[in-house]
Amino acid sequence: MPELIKVDARGMACPGPISALTRAYRKAKNGDTIEVLATDPGFKPDVQAWVKRTNNELIELTEEGGVIKAVIKVTGKRG
Repeated sequence: MPELIKVDARGMACPGPISALTRAYRKAKNGDTIEVLATDPGFKPDVQAWVKRTNNELIELTEEGGVIKAVIKVTGKRG
């Protein structure tokens, strides 16, 4: 059964949000969804590059009230 993994990286400066995402990704399985909330403006381009590099799927990338929300479908894990 796929899980939803929530990561609250609000208030963290770069590279904090990507590091938090990577830690969650290590625990995730293919089919899981990771939702990350961040306030660092650099997170938007960082998460897009991370998804491309790790072969996962960016489902949603929005910003509201200074909070960036990224929703990632885990598809890039091997093994």
